[in-house]
Amino acid sequence: MSIKIGILGYGNLGRGVEAAVKMNDDITLSAVYTRRNPADLKINTEGVAVKSVSELEKGNEDIDVLVICGGSATDLPEMTPKFAALYNVIDSFDTHANIPVHFANVDKAAKAAGKIGIISSGWDPGMFSVNRLYSLSVLPNGEAYTFWGKGVSQGHSDAVRRIDGVIDCRQYTIPVPAALDKVRAGENPELTTREKHTRECFVVAEEGADLERIEREIKTLPNYFADYDTTVHFISAEEMKRDHSGLPHGGSVIYSGTTSEGTKHVIEYSLKLDSNPEFTGSVIVAYARAAARLNKEGKSGAMTVFDIAPAYLSAYSADELRAHFL
Repeated sequence: MSIKIGILGYGNLGRGVEAAVKMNDDITLSAVYTRRNPADLKINTEGVAVKSVSELEKGNEDIDVLVICGGSATDLPEMTPKFAALYNVIDSFDTHANIPVHFANVDKAAKAAGKIGIISSGWDPGMFSVNRLYSLSVLPNGEAYTFWGKGVSQGHSDAVRRIDGVIDCRQYTIPVPAALDKVRAGENPELTTREKHTRECFVVAEEGADLERIEREIKTLPNYFADYDTTVHFISAEEMKRDHSGLPHGGSVIYSGTTSEGTKHVIEYSLKLDSNPEFTGSVIVAYARAAARLNKEGKSGAMTVFDIAPAYLSAYSADELRAHFL
């Protein structure tokens, strides 16, 4: 039986989820929900309704899982607990420092409603998180290193766009090559946040905006830029469209550990993504499948990728997985 998905928010991530749904025969897009005027929004799937978010708030929409495609800075902390009280939900909350609080808020709402709320699904947090945990479990005497990029961070770009006077932004995260080389060589260096990555922002500002203030606010933004060497470029809308219209990303989780004196092992999981939102959407859809299945089994409350067995993500049966993938 098909799992019915609703998408709340139709930006880059919402369109990425929509694209992922088309790749999965057991998933159906039931509706897209928006805070905009539904009549003004054209989506890429014929025959699917576009509805106001106010329809969701009534609590009787015919969906198995609501995929919430808002920003981590201000949208998801409010939206995910709110709608977890009404539907099974999933989000891509990526402010690492605030995950424990967000989890607790969603858990309280979802348990009270008998629903599942999966948070922080995507590739980091998400797939990278799983690989960090697997590596640590296999090699307890070791160190995990995560490098992101070079690529566009949707969450960081969104955070900049919310600064007064900013029209648009693309924020690139860039690994420091020297740090990457040391980790791959198994040296287990001690690296500060600043030594691992740099950040580069390309910003379109409103005419007459205070550029010095905008740059200062970007560079001091907690949890996003304050701990990094950040470069800010102010460019025109035309330059943004010409040079920064894509949303590539990627990165690596590298774990270096030992099993005995002088015996080293390096585990590396890497991604090279043409489209950050389409890949993130694909991860979310797999975990949305898990949310529907888990709730059907009677489970409720908040969950992360750590809590969900891989078989729940797959459209294949347990027999097929054992026969062809084990």
